[in-house]
Amino acid sequence: MRKAAIVVLGVALLAGVNLAVVDKEKVLREGELVLLELAPVDPRSLMQGDYMALAYAVEPEVRQALSRRDPPDQDGDGYLVMKPDEQRVGRLQQVVFQRPHALPPGTVAMRFRVRRGNIGLAGNSFFFEEGTAGLYESARYGEFRVDAKGELLLTGLRDEQRHRLGLSTVP
Repeated sequence: MRKAAIVVLGVALLAGVNLAVVDKEKVLREGELVLLELAPVDPRSLMQGDYMALAYAVEPEVRQALSRRDPPDQDGDGYLVMKPDEQRVGRLQQVVFQRPHALPPGTVAMRFRVRRGNIGLAGNSFFFEEGTAGLYESARYGEFRVDAKGELLLTGLRDEQRHRLGLSTVP
C-alpha cells in the first residue's frame, strides 16, 4: 500500500512538472513579444558570477501605484497594462491590481508581484553561460513573451538598437 502511494505521488509530481513545461513552451511559441526598458542597477550587483541582476524602468511607477492604495501596500500582485510601440518596446499605460478582462486595442497585460518591497516580473536576474558575461554588458531591454493571461517569460536581452544579445536560441 505504501509503495503504491509513493508511485502515485511520483507520477502526479511528474505530470505536474510536465504540464508546467508545456505551459511555458506555449508562452514561448505563441506569446506576444514585448521589450521592457532596463533601469540602472547597482554596478556591484550587475554581474555576479553567471547572472546579471535586472531592474526595469517601470518600477518607480509600480511603487507609486502601490503607495496610492488604501491602505498603502508594500506587497501585492498586479498587472502592467503596456502598449508596445512599433519596435515592440512596451510603454506603460496603467498599473492595475486585478486581472483586466478587456484590454484597449494594441495593449497587453503583464503580471507582476511585489514581495518585501521588491518588484518581480518574470525575471529579476538573467542567467548566462560561464565566461560569456561580456556579451550582455550593453543590455538596455529585457525581452519577454506574454500570453493572454498576463503570464510572461524573460527570453533574452537586447541592446540600445534592440538587437538580441548573447547565445540565446529562443526565437
